[in-house]
Amino acid sequence: MAADTLVIERLNRTFTSPAGDVTALSNIALKVKKGELITLIGPSGCGKSTLLKIVAGLDSDYSGTVLLNDKPIEGPSIEKGFIFQEPRLFPWLTVEKNIAGNLSLKDSKVRARVDELIALVRLKGFEKSYPRELSGGMAQRVSIARALLRNPEVLLLDEPFGALDAFTRAHLQEVLLDIWQKNRTTMLFVTHDLDEAVFLAERVVIMNPRPGHIRTVLPIDLPFPRKRASQSFQELRRKVLSEFEKVEEPAVDRDHGAGI
Repeated sequence: MAADTLVIERLNRTFTSPAGDVTALSNIALKVKKGELITLIGPSGCGKSTLLKIVAGLDSDYSGTVLLNDKPIEGPSIEKGFIFQEPRLFPWLTVEKNIAGNLSLKDSKVRARVDELIALVRLKGFEKSYPRELSGGMAQRVSIARALLRNPEVLLLDEPFGALDAFTRAHLQEVLLDIWQKNRTTMLFVTHDLDEAVFLAERVVIMNPRPGHIRTVLPIDLPFPRKRASQSFQELRRKVLSEFEKVEEPAVDRDHGAGI
């Protein structure tokens, strides 16, 4: 049995403001095994992005335990890759230089790794292209390659395909699964799309809103490659939808609105 790469226990996150405190996450507990791909779904304001930022080391103002390979997370590091909804590429750098970042392509090991990643995300022939010359899907593939450059222990994806059209989104889901199956990088993937959640995940984590907490975790026992039109896929999608429909409405108050 695979060891746990990520362990979260009794995690709480409260935001403080002059108008009062808002609890974004309450008593979160989750264990993610090495090489596992987990999707997180829930309504806006349930703290999905806040959870990813804590795991990434971008937010340390919380209580509870967050361990990566049995060590407390104490800030950003090369062990964690983060992919945002927008590609966030440097417009003055080519595809290969965006992927390499602050590493020199003159280094033979860096050059080999960048070439490997360009092939992995299916961008061969576009190495010298600039972001302005890429489609949205191609730009997001560059951001995936960049996040994988240093072989992170865990890859955190915050709705990375949310702004793309349906065709491009489906294609990039296939690309991501191909990368995952080849590298077995542990992935935590936030989405609002039920089809995407079921199509990608080994387990789907459903969250309730404010204060954000895990309602249930559903295993997706379907072999890869998956077919959305298959009866087994549709049955599991209905099961996830049934649980999702039980999610409570976000709490609303005059001072803070619908959530974090």
